[in-house]
Amino acid sequence: MNAQPYTHCASVYWVFTQLCNDQCDHCYNLSGPQGARISTEECLQIVQNLPEKMDRLILSGGEPLADKAKLYAILDAVKQRYGNATQVMLQTNGDLLNEAILDELLAKGVSRFDIASIDRYHKKKGERIEILRNLFLSRGLSDDNTKPLVEKETYLHTDAPSFGFWGATEDMWLGGNWARGRAMEKNIWKKDPEHNFCKILSGAIGFLGGVDEVPQEISIQLWKINPCCPGTLYPMGDARIEKVSDVLLRVSENPVFQALNQGEPWKMGEHMGISYEEAKAKTQELENICLYCDHFFGLHMQPDNEKFIALPLYHY
Repeated sequence: MNAQPYTHCASVYWVFTQLCNDQCDHCYNLSGPQGARISTEECLQIVQNLPEKMDRLILSGGEPLADKAKLYAILDAVKQRYGNATQVMLQTNGDLLNEAILDELLAKGVSRFDIASIDRYHKKKGERIEILRNLFLSRGLSDDNTKPLVEKETYLHTDAPSFGFWGATEDMWLGGNWARGRAMEKNIWKKDPEHNFCKILSGAIGFLGGVDEVPQEISIQLWKINPCCPGTLYPMGDARIEKVSDVLLRVSENPVFQALNQGEPWKMGEHMGISYEEAKAKTQELENICLYCDHFFGLHMQPDNEKFIALPLYHY
């Protein structure tokens, strides 16, 4: 892979807070009333360290509206830095959203609202759908596409502010898929060694770009720069003190991250003599591709190298 500056990123998914009014059994990042947070000052520094150009920024949690003052500060900083050039999207469970807050969010530049709580795990399980639908429609938001914007034709800018309703299912995203956080504690993670989460959006595929199937997207969990939403055992860098573009450039020549970029986690170790067949066999034993990735990173990507941040992402 040829080195490139990575000053332009199609999409950044940023969990800026793990504070939440709910405490769902499936939550991969242990969000809840005692969820982890970083300071507003750290968040503002991260905004300055984001790529010079972003097509979209997805702000998530936790519950972003449970950390509202911080969210507003981030939105103001994003608006000041990027103007209208970046589509700002908000993922929220919708529990705390009302007319005044919606008006403020629209004024601060949010143009897409995803109510990502329409499933059996969340407290209200979609009870507010009609209230929220009427609220969005009263402000002129479009409901032409209420599904997750994950296809290329819907992934980036839309003509008008819009909203959607969706949630965690066994086929998509959190519903037992990610062997992380509270899903591990509750033993509801996806036990399917053939399921390659890396190969779909929100997995690592395309995080460095150059993959036709999906647009480029990286994930930042609080400050941890990751190739995917579940996150690797050790993050690629620290967005509080490093430019995201510098971090991506740094890892782009590493065969491990090149394999992840292609959505091929079982090929991470081929350059060091670990065959595809060996990797698949270990995944069969562990029952989940994320757990195989953790196993591989724990053995072969110890953070004693200046290219890696010396802090595990998750503690089991």
